[in-house]
Amino acid sequence: MKTDHFQQIRQEDPSVPSSHIAVAIIENRAKEVGLAAFDTRTASLHLSQFIETSRSYTNTSTLLHYFDPVEIIVPPSNSNPQGLAGAFGALNLVKAQKIVLARGCFDDTKGAIMVKNLAAKEPAAFGLDGYFKRFYLCLGAAAAVIRWVENERGVMVIHHSLQVTFNGSADHMGIDSTSVQNLEIIESLAVASGVLNKKCSSLFRMLNTTKTFGGSRLLRANLLQPLKDARTINMRLDCLEELTSNEELFFGLSKVLSKFPKDIDRVLCHFCFRQKKTIGNVADSSSTKRSQTLIASVILLKQAVEVLPALAEILNSGKSQLLTDIRDSICHHAKFKALRERYIELGISKYIIIGVIDDDVLHAKAPFVARTQQCFAVKPGIDGLLDMARKAFCETSEAIHILAKNYREIFNLPNLKMPFNSKRGFYISIAETDIHEEGLPKLFFQVTKQGKNIHCSTQELISLNVRNKEAATECYHRTEICLEGLIDKIREDVTLLTLLSESISLLDMIVNSFASVVVSKEVGSYIRPEFTEDGPIALEAGRHPLVEVLRSEQFVPNNAFLSEASNMVLIIGPNMSGKSTYLRQVALITVMAHVGCFVPAQFASFRVVDRILTRIGSGDSPEFNSSTFMTEMKETTFLLENVTPRSLILIDELGRATSSVDGLAVAWSCCEYLLSTNAYTIFSTHMHKLVELSSLYPNVKVCHFLVNITNGKLDFKFSLKEGYFSIPHYGLLLSELAGFPQNVIEDAKKLTEKLKDKDSIFCFLLSRVGFEKRMMKSQSCKTFSKIQTRWSVLFVCILLHVNVC
Repeated sequence: MKTDHFQQIRQEDPSVPSSHIAVAIIENRAKEVGLAAFDTRTASLHLSQFIETSRSYTNTSTLLHYFDPVEIIVPPSNSNPQGLAGAFGALNLVKAQKIVLARGCFDDTKGAIMVKNLAAKEPAAFGLDGYFKRFYLCLGAAAAVIRWVENERGVMVIHHSLQVTFNGSADHMGIDSTSVQNLEIIESLAVASGVLNKKCSSLFRMLNTTKTFGGSRLLRANLLQPLKDARTINMRLDCLEELTSNEELFFGLSKVLSKFPKDIDRVLCHFCFRQKKTIGNVADSSSTKRSQTLIASVILLKQAVEVLPALAEILNSGKSQLLTDIRDSICHHAKFKALRERYIELGISKYIIIGVIDDDVLHAKAPFVARTQQCFAVKPGIDGLLDMARKAFCETSEAIHILAKNYREIFNLPNLKMPFNSKRGFYISIAETDIHEEGLPKLFFQVTKQGKNIHCSTQELISLNVRNKEAATECYHRTEICLEGLIDKIREDVTLLTLLSESISLLDMIVNSFASVVVSKEVGSYIRPEFTEDGPIALEAGRHPLVEVLRSEQFVPNNAFLSEASNMVLIIGPNMSGKSTYLRQVALITVMAHVGCFVPAQFASFRVVDRILTRIGSGDSPEFNSSTFMTEMKETTFLLENVTPRSLILIDELGRATSSVDGLAVAWSCCEYLLSTNAYTIFSTHMHKLVELSSLYPNVKVCHFLVNITNGKLDFKFSLKEGYFSIPHYGLLLSELAGFPQNVIEDAKKLTEKLKDKDSIFCFLLSRVGFEKRMMKSQSCKTFSKIQTRWSVLFVCILLHVNVC
């Protein structure tokens, strides 16, 4: 079980945002775990405290998979040097830096004070009443992670700026990390095999058409922990229904959202933290980087605030509650208007924000354009020293362009370019085909080849680069001084920035992800799901959202129905008939419905599911010294220990990794236990004797996947039908389809005929060890029975001897 799928996605796709989360974990002897996750990107702190119910610490690994941290902070432990005893295995599953801090850093009293001082809301608002006694573990973890972030990243958290959540998973559906992997929610199981259409290789990839990093992170968080509140889900569905029926609203919102900065949540981050002052040269690299960051954040905020009137105009036509709430809380909020018109003290004069920040300044990605925008962020005339530094910056920039023009004329290189790199500065780039036979002029040095171009520099260019960089650094420093008062005023309303970031991310997910996916499909192929309090899970013509895109032929839809009167469905059918795909299909449709998205079906109705528990897939786990069957049993143990009456259970061929007798016994017992819990269960199996459960329990329904035999070959229909149906020797038919040698298949068929008759099993064994047929034929039934008995005893003795040895 691996949890680095999202890290792998980030390596393959640069558009996927990187993690900025540090996690602290502490555990007591009662297997109670406290966890604090600090996200410096969104200035949020998540606290969790729970008792582990699994020996493999599945709840801990699931939360680590959800947060995907870059650093894990643990206290020292006598049992192992990494800090945790029981949860040590869960930590190994995450590719994050392990940091051991002294136990004194995990002080719950200090943690309680920090949370109270730094949280944007009172501790009682997120359920931390009586925290000194009950939630000491997570508060101790909070003290450690806050201390680590402030010390290592050189920042101080602004008071009453953190968005703190406590046990947020109580409001969300639980999906353990193994189920996330097996259901292909974040990453495909076939990613290593090289899926051609990687865009549709997982549910996250298929839905991730968001335009902002915040929207992408919110989508991932929702897929890993879907909603359980039917009211919130229906609000999203109402909004999505309006967007899909109103093209003008949909395209208008999509266009306006594209004008917001892609990393708008970076604004929140840099206003919630105050950089610690360092003693030394103000022009050093760290100070310059800090100044650039603050200036870029102000530019981003200006750009975001200026888009709000256009967003309000589009939202005025929206009628759903979600859109009207965002319009009233963000677009029409008096403080956002005041943010643009607030007066701030700068020396003797007063300036409003739109008077301080230049109207034409925009956030830019190109290195030199971004440098220029940051140097000219403040309007001229506010600071004389800033104006002088700008003049030097412009003069050196102009001199560099003139130098490039001279080089083109003097050395007859009309295609010579002088691009800019943030590390190297300006440098000369010449196409390899443009270089003359005598080679480069002697004054060109630092020659490197990159692709089909030659990169180099000159002494004069290096000198101009140094002067240009010094002028830009002075511009950054003077601009930061000019904006200090404005930034302090903005920090007073940092909770508004949190609200802005969350609202834009939510709109981005619903508009550019959910609505975009629905409108790109055929009309009526995706429908709105219904939610009932205690009703059934009913799907009519449901389709697997990923397989129907990956397969070139038309996907065969299937129905699903689970209710209190029929809460277990047993599915039988040969291999390749579609059982595993059907299980994943039901799970993914359930997840999509619970995040507030339309689903691929003709009709869908759900009762709110609190957990999805699966036992799908096969494979051993050598790193934990666990065979295929032991891995299967561990996952089933976690399933049985955490099942609730409102859970959705999906089990694929339980007990196939051991003997048929033991496998049947385990599968039967698990089915009876799940029937007693009233959880909705879909159980696929090859063990046809399990069908007899339907004669003992009226709430068990038996279904099969239709398969015809045409000319001795299997014809898969991938259609689910009610009732029992068996195809004899489908394993032989499939092996023939896979290309087994014909003589092997013929021999297997003969052996199958002999093995069908229970009385002839020992005849078969004797024939395989060389017992002569004429001796068997010459014996009477009575004599043969004695021989059979003697050989039985012999075989048993041999087997016992082998086992003992």
